[in-house]
Amino acid sequence: MSPLGPFAPRDAEGGLNEGHIPGLRGAPIRTPVRAAAAKTDPALWAAVAAQLAARQVWIELYGLPGYTMTLAGARADGFAVSPRDFRPLPEEAPRPLLSGRFTLAGLSLDAEGPADLWNRPTPSRAFAVELHAFAWLPAMMAQGDKGAREALALTLAWHDVFARWSPFSWDPDILARRVYRLACAGRRLAQVATEAERLRLTDILARQARQLLRPPGGVMGRAERLTAAAVAGCALSGKAGAGIRRTALKRLPHVLEATVFPDGHHASRAPEMGLELLLDLLTLDDALAQLSEPTPDALATAISRLTTALRILVQPDGRLAAFQGGGPSTPERVAAARAHDETPAPPPSGAVGGLVRISSPLLTVMIDVDAPARGAWSAAACGQPAAIEVACGRDRLFTSAGWTPRAMDRQALRLTPGASTLTLGEQPLGEPLSGWKSDLLGPRLIGPTLHVTRDHREGDGAVWLEVEHDGWMPGYGLMHQRRLYLDQRLDELRAEERLHPPEGRPDVSRAIAAPYALRFQLEPGVQASLARDRRSILLRGHSGRGWWFRSDGPDVAIEPAVHVDEGMTRRSLQIVVRGSARTDAETKIRWKLSPAGAAGDPH
Repeated sequence: MSPLGPFAPRDAEGGLNEGHIPGLRGAPIRTPVRAAAAKTDPALWAAVAAQLAARQVWIELYGLPGYTMTLAGARADGFAVSPRDFRPLPEEAPRPLLSGRFTLAGLSLDAEGPADLWNRPTPSRAFAVELHAFAWLPAMMAQGDKGAREALALTLAWHDVFARWSPFSWDPDILARRVYRLACAGRRLAQVATEAERLRLTDILARQARQLLRPPGGVMGRAERLTAAAVAGCALSGKAGAGIRRTALKRLPHVLEATVFPDGHHASRAPEMGLELLLDLLTLDDALAQLSEPTPDALATAISRLTTALRILVQPDGRLAAFQGGGPSTPERVAAARAHDETPAPPPSGAVGGLVRISSPLLTVMIDVDAPARGAWSAAACGQPAAIEVACGRDRLFTSAGWTPRAMDRQALRLTPGASTLTLGEQPLGEPLSGWKSDLLGPRLIGPTLHVTRDHREGDGAVWLEVEHDGWMPGYGLMHQRRLYLDQRLDELRAEERLHPPEGRPDVSRAIAAPYALRFQLEPGVQASLARDRRSILLRGHSGRGWWFRSDGPDVAIEPAVHVDEGMTRRSLQIVVRGSARTDAETKIRWKLSPAGAAGDPH
């Protein structure tokens, strides 16, 4: 067997030049200028060198025979509390192995029993991640005593094969989710275990929780790792649990301060990551309450901040706005995270983490008015400045391709053409690391720093929002300005896309023209019909209510697209307005979204 277990990680991302975006008519996405810049970026290479050296040190140290003996400590003889995982199970929760089939990440694997599962190849990397992260455990625990006994057998069988540290099965982020889920299920598992199995189970959890308190581990998941260790420390009884809990809680305040900003947004800028961290912190808060221990101030502050941000980030359909590598999650999951909130109603407008929300009675508009995260926080970042989401009533019409880190093999979807924004020359803004550099640092988004400005004004019955960024300056010498005007009385959104040289000073050394594509990614299931005037499109969401999209662009079309949902790819559509912009003058493209049924509607 491979030292990495039944699934040996491999580079499944490929180079950026191998990716394709539906709607680009088969043209590969190429970024020669940015690729060259990445090769000469001294900060990037310094980070690569540092991580390469550190990784080798830890692999050699943790791989030494007998290393697991250093994870021994005070012995826990049982479980003190049952931390509550607030995440709801899906309505159609899988029933792994109880039916002889194990289904994870949209793929299935037939297994004859627990030992067989851990000693055979898995169908994909995503399957292996969820398998080793024990993503199956909550669903199995919901199947009563039979499910608990089988979960116990699977846990002990995992330890038989993977007790010794290995880079994949003991990856810090995978380890954190496994520890968290085992801690929440531990007391129930112990009830169906023999005395020997119970002692072995507590020892397995304690050793893995202690490993979580050691390096390495990326900055982006540090809060989640410490929270998982603290939850395990609450679950385990005696000195073992107290020692782990004390160490994790001592380190957590500093990490939470770096992860959760004062306005409540997660440092990655991904709303879904903030939601998941909030759910973890609520579990820790619940476990401390069961122990009759006070909630640390830093923990209470982080929960309050994340909750405040969540109010703004929830769309009318009960799901999250999908920006910057965060998916929409589910209404049930969002509701679980907001159950403790005494002010559940979202505000009509607000801003958090560079995402601005404006609304009218029937329209809710979210727009990204900030640059993507940089450095270690950019592993989920998306190069999609001024991207928008628009919900009409409860129907989400305009969205993005929905890329999240669960779709690592579809990196191109996190770039500019994968969102509802404008692209020049069919070029993306930024480039994700791939290959061995990505293995070291994660799929960080690299490229020149974007500078974004905004102007937000509200008046009687109207909202004006203007966003401008310089992402197209290096290649084309043009600024992109997106102007939105929301008429709250008519429920009408009017917009203008403006491409212009800065301060009217064109760079005559550049090409005289550049093709643009203004995209509006449609939520899967949204129907789109092109009117006879070839400039208007009738949109209908799941409710059946109609909305007219109109544009004065020279070429308005409906094209196929794809959408990522929980890591799975679904077919969808996109509206694309194409044309050519001069690099020595101003170009404007206007568009409007209004309710169908008004006078003057196209036919």
